[in-house]
Amino acid sequence: MYLGEVCTAAGERWELQLKGAGPTPFSRQADGRKVLRSSIREFLCSEAMFHLGVPTTRAGACITSQSTVERDVFYDGNPRPEQCAVVLRVAPTFLRFGSFEIFKSSDEHTGRAGPSVGRNDIRVQMLDYVISTFYPEIQATHASDSVQRHAAFFREVTRRTAQLVAEWQCVGFCHGVLNTDNMSIVGLTIDYGPFGFLDRYDPDHVCNASDTAGRYSYSRQPEVCKWNLQKLAEALDPALPLELAEAILAEEFDAEFRRHYLQKMRWKLGLVRAEREEDSALVARLLETMHLTGADFTNSFYLLSSFPAGPESRDLDEFLSALTAQCASLEELRLAFRPQMDPRQLSMMLMLAQSNPQLLALIGTRASLARELERVERQSRLEQWAAGRGCSADARLGCDSRARLEKDREAAGDTAAWQAERVRVMHANNPKYVLRNYVAQGAIEAAESGDFSEVRRVLKLLETPYRGEGVAAEACEAAEPEEASGEAGGAASRRHSYSSKPPLWAAELCVT
Repeated sequence: MYLGEVCTAAGERWELQLKGAGPTPFSRQADGRKVLRSSIREFLCSEAMFHLGVPTTRAGACITSQSTVERDVFYDGNPRPEQCAVVLRVAPTFLRFGSFEIFKSSDEHTGRAGPSVGRNDIRVQMLDYVISTFYPEIQATHASDSVQRHAAFFREVTRRTAQLVAEWQCVGFCHGVLNTDNMSIVGLTIDYGPFGFLDRYDPDHVCNASDTAGRYSYSRQPEVCKWNLQKLAEALDPALPLELAEAILAEEFDAEFRRHYLQKMRWKLGLVRAEREEDSALVARLLETMHLTGADFTNSFYLLSSFPAGPESRDLDEFLSALTAQCASLEELRLAFRPQMDPRQLSMMLMLAQSNPQLLALIGTRASLARELERVERQSRLEQWAAGRGCSADARLGCDSRARLEKDREAAGDTAAWQAERVRVMHANNPKYVLRNYVAQGAIEAAESGDFSEVRRVLKLLETPYRGEGVAAEACEAAEPEEASGEAGGAASRRHSYSSKPPLWAAELCVT
């Protein structure tokens, strides 16, 4: 439900929207109601992203109701009543890529078309409104040339989207449902549904349990965002000729994503002076090692700020010991990388891939086969690595990082100033706290029993995610719960420290 607009003291214009506030024929049982569980997740995560420095909509309030609705949480035929709630969302605009698809022509497969197909006059009105309201500098520069104005607008949306998904990748955020209706026309993170932050680093992590094909996996987010921009380009034609939009997309997206991502990764690694061509390979080796060792994404990067830049080997040994503690056990990794298919089934599918690839594509198992082969390869590499665990991967990573830091220090000249800047930049780019699923689950379970103190505690913590943010951060750290030894009583009674590796039960949480 759209509520209207407000203006801040600085003259900024914001839209207010109530999510889950009224009936609609397009949601579940057509009741249009939002439940407390998903409302708390959206409320907490939008605020977490804001304080992480990632462009996002905000949550103004979360209001509970005495009403209940039936929800089949896992789509398994076992619905249960859940308490309703409403989230007040705030953003400059809630227009999305999908807003322009009302002009979409007939789909070649389904024959369906947008409700305003052929209405280029309305498309131009929407473009004029969006550009003049949210991109006034583009409007002023290209006031007399509509095509160039639309091209400049699409170029800026492409750049903002590339930067946004680079920010997601650098904090380990997985959106979960990146369709065109969940992409903001002003480059914000919008619509927090089945999101998740990485725990154990896995580039193929899927945070949405209903995404069985892995379309929205962590590593595919840049690709999917680019695909959505292609759909936006198609929706803007002919106001912006498709050939021109596609040329802009090809020129801007990949280059801007790589530039922004690599710069953020340099800061996360403490490379504050010299930029070198080998930095991209260094990042790739680091992530490969994290994947192979099952390292916790957030905690591993957070620990890197204490990486010893000097020559003292003892300090390096202590650092590597702390870093290793963030890795998964060999048993956990074997479980995570275990094949999902019976060997006989895999053999039959491989034979089919050779003898009749068209049939394999027709029955829709090509992607499953590719993922299974990747699992087999990972398990093989894991066993090879396990034979030399403790001396190869960590030591290589330590040597690579130390050598690269030394080059950065030499480029700086003043070692003391370089060291101070390195630590400051790393502390500002490697959060200690993110909204992990098990943390959100603890807050949800407490709230569903009528206790909202955990929601408030987590919210306060997420307001200071980075180290060295003063008294507020120190107070939040002091208020962290002690790890409980028991397993009974739900997630709220089994809380770990908010910055610790997730407990084993957290791996069983399922978000759809």
